[in-house]
Amino acid sequence: MLKTLVSGDTPRSPILLALLIVILICLACAPFLFPGVRSVDTAARICIFIVLVASYDLLLGYGGIVSFAHTMFFGLGAYGVALASTHMGRGFDSLLVGTIAGAGLAALLAFMIGLFSLRVRAIFFAMITLAVASAVAVLVSQLSSLTGGEDGLSFKIPRALGPAFKFTDGEILGVKANGKLLKYYLVFLSCFALFLFMLRVVNSPFGRVLQAIRENDFRAEAIGYRVVHYRVAATCLSAAIAALAGALYAVWLRYVGPDTTLSMEIMIDILLMIVIGGMGTMYGAVIGATLFVLAQNYLQNVLSLAGDSVSKWPLLPELLNADRWLLWLGVLFILSVYFFPTGIVGRLREK
Repeated sequence: MLKTLVSGDTPRSPILLALLIVILICLACAPFLFPGVRSVDTAARICIFIVLVASYDLLLGYGGIVSFAHTMFFGLGAYGVALASTHMGRGFDSLLVGTIAGAGLAALLAFMIGLFSLRVRAIFFAMITLAVASAVAVLVSQLSSLTGGEDGLSFKIPRALGPAFKFTDGEILGVKANGKLLKYYLVFLSCFALFLFMLRVVNSPFGRVLQAIRENDFRAEAIGYRVVHYRVAATCLSAAIAALAGALYAVWLRYVGPDTTLSMEIMIDILLMIVIGGMGTMYGAVIGATLFVLAQNYLQNVLSLAGDSVSKWPLLPELLNADRWLLWLGVLFILSVYFFPTGIVGRLREK
């Protein structure tokens, strides 16, 4: 049953299996295991970034396609939901229309970019995607009457997903039975379904052909596969899934803006998560996104506690200052690359 659920792509490592089970249980039960606004928000972000990173790994790790436009697709999904909810009202129909429109536009834009650009060498395609993503980010910032510009858009979601809505009296295991709990499980179950879908894709004949193209595109072309067609299809699929992740992110935050969805910093974060977890493994997205989002949210707290514990020592309190959390995040990244050159998943599967 489990093997069928993961499309035959088992972890192939007892340690990795244990880590994945712990992460799944923690995310599935986050509102009950870690009650609190910040912890539930962190869990929701982990779910969304797992899907976003896995969708990029479908492009880079399995297809060998380097793109810097992934946050653009993420942003299109988020802005689709925001604009639909702003102009159509706060109903579920708005969310559905915005999600479909965002994913469709992302796939169409990916098709146009891929059709005209994937015939060139990888580095030139990467530069083209970077230019298009930058142009879209500038366009969103300039169209302030439509997108809210740099301030972004705040919008209302259906009342059933808000904290004021109660679907039953009292509490469930000490947690308020309100719309926010429903919203978290909407995000979690949607992300879980999208992740299983991507596992199915990469373990299908289509996914095997993508891996063959990644290893040697000339040989794949020689045996009859239309390399450009497969690369364009992978780009469109990856873009659509990234847009769906963006739509979920917008629903969760009830806000979209250039900094939260279109920023180049998010693209860099995605690359870091893939490198930490391991390229060419869907499970690498789970490990990488979980570790990175946890570090982003809690490394400052850990450093603050560590700094207080060594306050009487010379130099150490300054080094462990919470304001230097980005420095330590960089150190952790360097150590992870040094000790896990194929990513954490790749290293665990070697044992």
